[in-house]
Amino acid sequence: MVNLEGKRVLVIGLARSGQAVARFLAGEGARVTGTDIKQEADLEEESLNELRALSVNLVTGVYPEVQEGQYDLAVVSPGVPLTIPPVETAERLGVPVWSELELAARFVREPIIAVTGTNGKTTTTALVGYIFQQAGRQALVAGNIGIPLIREVERVSEQGLGVDYWILEVSSFQLERSLEFHPRIAVFLNLTPDHFDRHTTLDEYGRVKERVFANQGPEDLAVLNLDDPWLADHIHGLTARECWFSTQRVPAGGIGVADGSIVYESGGVRQVLCPVQEVRIPGRHNLENALAAAAVALLSGIDRQTIAAALSTFPGVPHRLEPAGVVGGVKYVNDSKGTNPESVLKALDSFQEPIILIAGGKPKGSDFTRLAGRIKIRVKALILLGQAAPQIEQAVRAAGYTAIWNEASLEGCVRTASRLAAPGDLVLLSPACASWDMFRDYEERGDLFKKLVRDLGS
Repeated sequence: MVNLEGKRVLVIGLARSGQAVARFLAGEGARVTGTDIKQEADLEEESLNELRALSVNLVTGVYPEVQEGQYDLAVVSPGVPLTIPPVETAERLGVPVWSELELAARFVREPIIAVTGTNGKTTTTALVGYIFQQAGRQALVAGNIGIPLIREVERVSEQGLGVDYWILEVSSFQLERSLEFHPRIAVFLNLTPDHFDRHTTLDEYGRVKERVFANQGPEDLAVLNLDDPWLADHIHGLTARECWFSTQRVPAGGIGVADGSIVYESGGVRQVLCPVQEVRIPGRHNLENALAAAAVALLSGIDRQTIAAALSTFPGVPHRLEPAGVVGGVKYVNDSKGTNPESVLKALDSFQEPIILIAGGKPKGSDFTRLAGRIKIRVKALILLGQAAPQIEQAVRAAGYTAIWNEASLEGCVRTASRLAAPGDLVLLSPACASWDMFRDYEERGDLFKKLVRDLGS
């Protein structure tokens, strides 16, 4: 636990997590300056007024100059590049720079379960929380899933809530500035190219995510995907006890698939958890997520009957292969959280229907070549929008695919999709890109898509 009374703290980035950090710090008696490169008119006025009422000094539209002896701590929001002047200057002057995750975790005393990876984090985190809920455990789900951990820490303290476990989705951006973050169980789902606008190589990206294991000891647990090439090649000799999962086999001391069933091994004895076909969420990638969540639950002492029942009833999460409606015999699916090419590949492989794909947004340095090849095989029509549209179009045309439409808005995309679709088709929003060129976040993008689909049917 950190004593923040009277500490001078600079909060960099005033989106959702930055606002939560500033409120928490002010409540702890810190002297807080909050800053964002966005102009005040581009930030939420109600939230800024709330921060002003807490005596938070606000600097917007420009970053403040950091002077020696001015701050005791800097807390940087996940979406803020670490190359901006206030971060670099703070580091040069020896000011500690923490992520929101690092700050919040220092106020947590209960066991933490942390889930990271390129794809599947949100689904796996939510599924672990669902299993624990079904088992009667008092578990709070937070983190990169859209609920800032610091906000939940504050709520638990104010309301005197009892918590058995904290179940956290953890991003590479959060782990970059983690120093003492210590999960009891850490899950690394997979690693595929993503965020190359921030991490320059796959190995650099992987090593940042590997920090989730950095402070674990022999009494802790690491859950890892044996089917992922990078993990299988690079993760060796962890201090924590390792539990591997696989859709291809049953790893020794781990969990996997054999003869159409999910099977786990403990003490050299294999036990069946449930048939694979009883897992409700679709797709092989979701089978991997289910295996990881089941491993966490088993390692936490939850009985297999409860786990099996939860796997068969878990409905999935919003914005991840989420049914958005059926209009005129055409299914609409919201996969707004599919923000990289690999996640779109998995989405395309989850359905048998002819697909009309809506993609595009803010590029993240991804290579669309492999996705273009799959689009040529699986996609009836491709509708593009956003900053990455020309890059995606170039890749798919190079693959010999020409059924391409460009639109300036998501509204235009949905109208075009409804015109092109025939009964039995599936319209899939799976952008392969971030949302920030046109939307606040992937949730706003997905919510608009669902509204537009509802409007089609009205």
